[in-house]
This record gives sequence, structure tokens and C-alpha cells, in this order.
Amino acid sequence: MGIKRQSRTDDNNSHATEITSGLNRRQFLRRIGISAGTAILASQGISKALAASPIDSGNSSQLTKDDLPTALINESSLSQTSQASLTQTSCITPTIETRLFASSNVGGSDERNQLALDRVVCAGFKVENPAITNRQYLRFAGTDSQRASDFQNLATGAIAAPKLLLGVRGGYGAMRILPMVDWATLGRIMKERGTILAGFSDVTAIQCALLAKGSMSSLAAPMLYSEFGKTAPDKVSCQQFVEVLTNPNLTISIQDATLTSQQLPAILTKDEPKPVTGTIWGGNLSVVSALAGSEYLPRINGGIVFLEDVGEQAYRIERMLYDLYLAGVFKGQQAIIFGALSGTGEDSYDKRYDVATVIRQLHELTGLPIYSGMPFGHIGKKYSFPLGATCQISADTVGGYQLVFTDYPTIKADTIQVEGLWQTA
Repeated sequence: MGIKRQSRTDDNNSHATEITSGLNRRQFLRRIGISAGTAILASQGISKALAASPIDSGNSSQLTKDDLPTALINESSLSQTSQASLTQTSCITPTIETRLFASSNVGGSDERNQLALDRVVCAGFKVENPAITNRQYLRFAGTDSQRASDFQNLATGAIAAPKLLLGVRGGYGAMRILPMVDWATLGRIMKERGTILAGFSDVTAIQCALLAKGSMSSLAAPMLYSEFGKTAPDKVSCQQFVEVLTNPNLTISIQDATLTSQQLPAILTKDEPKPVTGTIWGGNLSVVSALAGSEYLPRINGGIVFLEDVGEQAYRIERMLYDLYLAGVFKGQQAIIFGALSGTGEDSYDKRYDVATVIRQLHELTGLPIYSGMPFGHIGKKYSFPLGATCQISADTVGGYQLVFTDYPTIKADTIQVEGLWQTA
């Protein structure tokens, strides 16, 4: 195993050495454009290319927990974008020690994985284990033991903790490996190293276990395959990913509840909203509710709960919230923040029974102030933020609110070139 690991590292170091600060856009395209993705775009046009890649399609009926619904781009606009991108964009030498973890679904496209890898390397992340993207066992990105080893090898010291642990994608499978990892030791090592773990969706299980057992923060953020492997990654999501990686005092302002429900105010409270400060935790509602009653769900006194989800009808959202309520999870919490609840559809029995009705019911049950419209979830334009960090919520003067985050590890801004994350092949 040691020989194989060294070989992979050497291969990656050679790859990183080739990408220098003088590499221009055309040279970058030559490196990544040999893939089938570029050939398809050049010869068939965007519509056929997207048809060949269901992950990139805009069919909202095929929503998964880690792939957001995106609108199709017409051929002429893509052509203009591609031509414009052939100028003057360069990569930097990657220096940020980065390891991937694949805790859930297997990636469905080798070309997409390679494009994503080239993008993050171009942006400055020195990926030490790129071969991880090739693993598969059934629907998963490797056997349970393989996927657990992404973390357990760091906990035992068999592999040195990197600066960044970046998730490959979500889907399903992370819950299967929770008992196989020493989260307490891993959390201690990550704190000592200042390691940042980034992901969302099914990765919520990993983030909750890390916080519950190891008292370690993480980032709710885009992932390798899910975002950086897209035909056209969302620039706002990429920029906000780098912002949370480099800003030790991140601030996010929210003006309305639209991403949660258009029928809700941004702040739902019985009294005048007061400033709240506490540890923010949570993630994907489906995963958080599935952890109720387990040792892997954080028990934080005075916490702030964050929840988001996709493709769940209102009654299913309410049932999961009741799972948490009946398990006593909301007791001792100061507030609940909802991100995007996308793709909920209409109730077949009564259209009036919607997400707003569900959240108002939760407000009555818990008595907690509820803040809606946080721009994170299975959407475009995700605003990454830390989980397990200190969060201060304060209302503004026009009905919105502001979140300020502190106490989480960061990376030096001059080591990252954000434009590398959306290079378009």
C-alpha cells in the first residue's frame, strides 16, 4: 500500500509541476480539452453534449441530493462563452495540500472527474490522491472500508492531515461508514493541523459526526464532481467557496426568504428579533433527521440549527422536522436557519399545505425564531459557510438579517486563484 500511495503522489506532483504560473488559457485547454467533453462540445453542440451527461441536464425530475437543477444554456451563448474564455487566463503553481474524500456516491463520468481535478489544481490546490475518483463498489465510491479509510488513515497517522479535505460528491452512503472512523482523534488532529473539511448534502453525516465526536468545524461548500466538474461551474459558488476558505470573519446578508419560501418573512419571530450568538450546526435535513437519537448527532447547548433540502414534498419536510422535534433536538437551541428548500412541488391533497405552513407550524412547536432564505443548498449561487463555528445573527433595518462567522480555520488568499475553478473546456 505504501508503494502505491507514493506512486500516486509522485504522479500528482509531476502533474502539478507541469502547471506553472506561465500556463495560459490555450495551454490549459490543450491539457484538459483532450477529454471527450471538449470533443463533444466542438463537434455536436451543447444540446447533444448535455444529453450525453444526465448530471448536467436541466431535468428537475432527476434531482439528487448533490446535483442541483440547472437551466440549459443555448448553443450560441455557450459558443460565445467558450470563444471569450480562450484568452489570457492562467493557472498558478498548486501549493495547498489537498486530499479528496469520497464518502458517498460514485462519480458517473471519468471526463467530468478529470476536468474537475484539473480545475482545482489550476486554482492552487495540490491534490495528493486523484485516483480516489476511480473507485467504485455498487453505487458507492468504493467499499465501506475504502471510504472509511479516507478518514481513518488520517486519524491513525498513516497519512498526514492535509490543509483541505474536499468531498468528491454526495448522494448516499456516508452513514454506512460512521462507526468505522475514530472521529474524536481525527477531530483533534484536524485542529492541530488547521485542516478544513468541505462538502454538503450526504456529507452532512460526516460533518455531524466530526462535530459531535471530534468537536471540529467544517465547511458547507461545493464539491469536486458536483460543482467543479460541471460544463460551466457557477462563478458565484466558486467565489464564495474561496471567500469562506480565506476570510476568518465571513459575513452573509439575507434580505428575503425566497429560497426557502416566498410565503414567509425573512425572520419569523413572536417578539422583536434580538441578536443571537451560538455554534451553528446541521446541514441536509434528510441526513440530520436520520441521525436523530444516534451518537453522531451534535448536542450543542445554545446552538443555531441550519437545515436545507431538495426534492422533498412539504409533508416529508414536516415529518423530518417532527423527527427532530420529538427527539428533543430543538431543545436548548437559540434559533433555526433554513437554507434552500428546492423542488418541493405541491401537495396533492391541498395546495395550501406548503413549506410556509410547515415552517410556521415548527415555529409554534418550538417557540424559536426562524430565519429563512439562507443562500445555500441544492441551488446555484451557493454561499459557503462554516458549520461548527461561532455564528452571530442580527436583524437589519429593512426586514432582513446578517450572519457573521468566526472561529474556524482558513487558508492564505494569495495561494488560490479562483478563476481556475470555472475554466470552461
